[in-house]
Amino acid sequence: MRHSVRCILEAQDHWEVAGEAADGKEALRLAQELKPDAIVMDITMPVMSRIEATAALTKANPDAKVLILTMHENPSLIRSIQHCGAKGLLTKSKATHELTPALQAIIAGQTYFQ
Repeated sequence: MRHSVRCILEAQDHWEVAGEAADGKEALRLAQELKPDAIVMDITMPVMSRIEATAALTKANPDAKVLILTMHENPSLIRSIQHCGAKGLLTKSKATHELTPALQAIIAGQTYFQ
């Protein structure tokens, strides 16, 4: 999935992939170090869940723009994601077509909950 997301993002002339993380702890470390404009995180990762990492990241940097990718669609998950500070949620099945508009929305200060 990371490779697919990278390919979609690198196809955009105005975006650059600053880093990739294998787990939530590494994602938090890289986000603090690289300070990207937006962060795309898969919700199911080892070591530290992306929800935990997103909550820690947005607590440390309230302006962080995080888009969560997931295979799951349920209202309690959406509430958890919103509560932890993520600006959007996108199912992996829609990522190919909606990743770019979702990121454009959260970078522009909007939310994007599919």
